[in-house]
Order: sequence, then C-alpha cells, then structure tokens
Amino acid sequence: MSASADHVVPVSGVPCWVNLMVSDLRTAQAFYAAVLGWEFRTSSLGDRFLVASADGSPVAGIGERQPGLAPATVWTPYFAVRDADLTAARIQERGATLAVGPVALGEGRAGLAADPDGATFGFWEGPALAWSPGEGKAPARLDLQTRDVFDAALFYAEVFEWPAEREIEVVYRRDHVEVDRGGQTVLSLHGGGVQTSAQAHLRPRWLVTFAVDDIERAAAAAIDAGGSKPSQAAFRTPQGFSRTLQDPDGGLFTLTHRGGDGPASATDARMGESDS
Repeated sequence: MSASADHVVPVSGVPCWVNLMVSDLRTAQAFYAAVLGWEFRTSSLGDRFLVASADGSPVAGIGERQPGLAPATVWTPYFAVRDADLTAARIQERGATLAVGPVALGEGRAGLAADPDGATFGFWEGPALAWSPGEGKAPARLDLQTRDVFDAALFYAEVFEWPAEREIEVVYRRDHVEVDRGGQTVLSLHGGGVQTSAQAHLRPRWLVTFAVDDIERAAAAAIDAGGSKPSQAAFRTPQGFSRTLQDPDGGLFTLTHRGGDGPASATDARMGESDS
C-alpha cells in the first residue's frame, strides 16, 4: 500500500487491493507494462515496492520479495479489516496458516495468510487507495477457486464477519457463492480446486482477472516478454472468452475482454480448450 491524498477508509470485509511479490522487480515491471500497458511509481514503502496504474488510476502493487520472507509469486487479494490482530487470531482459530504479521506498513498494518485449502490472501488495517474490483482500472474480477465452496464461504465469512457490514450481502447460488457490496459483486467463490494437482492453475487459489481490449494480442505480448500459457489455460464462459497466463516468475493471472464478466469457475477452466 502507498500513502497519497487518494486514500480512503475501505469497507471492512471486502477486498481493498491486490499485490504480487516477485524475485526480480525490473523483470516483472517490464512484463506487465508490455502485457497490460501499466505505468509504475514508487510507494511510501520504498523503491522495492511499486504501484501500478493505468490511465492514472491505481491497479495493483508489485514488490520485490526477500528470500525466505515471502511466499512464491502469487497474485494476492488483500481484505480490509478494522483490527488486524483480531483477524489474525480468527485465521489461526479456524485452522488456517498465518504466514506474516500483522506488521506495520506505511500508514497501516498488514498480514498474509493461507486458508485451510492453501489459497493465499492478505488483510489490511488502515487507509487504502480508492479501489474496488470491477470499477475503473482495478481487476475486473476476484474469484476463489477452492476445494469446497461452502466450506470456504464459512471460513471467510467467520474471518471477515460477512455480512455484519450493512453494505455486504452474501448470495448463495446453486454452485457458487457471491459477495456483493452495494449491489455489485466484489468477489465470488467456486468449488472444484484440486489440492493434490501437479498443475498450479488447478489448485485452490485466488484468481485475479484483468480486462483488456484484445486478449490474443495481450497473450502474444506475454509470450514475447517471457511469460507462458499453462495447460488448459484458455476457456469460454457464458460471458465470453478468457485466458490464464503465467508471468516470468510463475505468477498466474487471467485476462478477460474489457466489459466481460471475468473468469469462469475452476470446473469451467478444466473443461475449457487446451492451449498448451
């Protein structure tokens, strides 16, 4: 997170940012600039942490990890909380892993954890940039691919007190769960993740989806910049075509057409077109 006049107090319990920690910051910066057209600036956390923006709007954070102090390269959503210590205690009480923190960072406090099925997520106490999934240049969608959608919904609901906030509504669909804020879906949870899969894109994880005007052009730019296409990474949904890519450091992310509704569930991804 960085400090600026654009900071707001985010609604507790909903995503307020996405981060990526990498082994080589310059390589990651060049890759995402080529694929998504991002520009970068340094943050209040120093020159080892950059804030990516598109058309002047904040999109995501990318930082350089220190060996042994951060997990592998994974796009990670951060949830706003009122009390980082209380959130950390809830995470541990419910059988999840608290990997880092809470630690003081800039004007707030942050923690990093893995849910009971291994999906990495973070939490943030303090002011944050004005940012919300599906709005402006922020990620188009945030979706959890998990082993059991209802077990996962219970875990996150207890940790983040869904729907204690009056603005938050949890909607149980036939095969997935949506979390809405003010009538707009800010994240969804889907079952079908395979914990024992040898393929990282099929294991439980948070899917971060970015919208582009031309998926094939962005995918080609990713390959040219040192990225790759995981097996069965291209798939269709009722909303259109999406593609999962891997950056040079192994970070997985999904592209969807601008104006589309984002990624499919884990089951849809596995049933999609193989593009290895």
